[in-house]
Amino acid sequence: MRGLSGKRVLVSGGSSGIGAATARRFLQEGARVVIGGLDQAEVDRTVAELTPLGEVSGLPGDVSSEADVARLVGGAVAALGGLDVLVNNAGTAWREPFLEITPDHWDRIIAVNLRGMFLVAQAVARHLVAQGTGGVILNMSSTNGLGGEADYAHYNASKGGVLLLTRTMAVELGRHGIRVNALCPGYIRTPLNSAISAGLDDGFVSAYERDHIPLGRAGLAEEVAAGYAFLASDDAAFVHGTELVIDGGQLAIM
Repeated sequence: MRGLSGKRVLVSGGSSGIGAATARRFLQEGARVVIGGLDQAEVDRTVAELTPLGEVSGLPGDVSSEADVARLVGGAVAALGGLDVLVNNAGTAWREPFLEITPDHWDRIIAVNLRGMFLVAQAVARHLVAQGTGGVILNMSSTNGLGGEADYAHYNASKGGVLLLTRTMAVELGRHGIRVNALCPGYIRTPLNSAISAGLDDGFVSAYERDHIPLGRAGLAEEVAAGYAFLASDDAAFVHGTELVIDGGQLAIM
């Protein structure tokens, strides 16, 4: 991708799954990367795995915590000497029927997926505005933000919120030269999705791929990482305030 070499990139939720694949892709493009993650040991393992590819470091923290976000963004700025790109990737999910969702479960999903998205984006945006050199913010939404799926009311609501947050940020931050977009992956093979499907019937995943994804398979973390790389690159210089769907045709099915 054009224009990624030397870029200073923060990847929240970068210690596993799509986030780790994204950190890898940016390093392969010549960027300098800081990853964030909830678990210190996982962050350390991922940094060790990625270090042969380039300059990468990591910081632990919970994106729903203002103090942790301040440490994450401040630490990334200190490590890289500034920021150019935020991959706002941290998120969580679990499956449960609407009638069984507790307020605590609702609050936790919203806290991580929407409040956390806001906190990290705002902290980075404030830095980019002060820095005065523009930048890119990419928020992780989902096809679940574009259509409802049973047993994910809290997750769907959080991801729908991310899309409107993204569009509003784009309206306000464009004048500062900051491009803001969202990604909407469909069903992707990640540790999080594997954990969710582990409690379902043995044939659930294969049936889902057959019946709900026209390409007949789940997506790969590396394919979502490629979407992040494109949206951060100069090849997407006029892409702003929208979402990129990466779903193998999932949303095309009625």
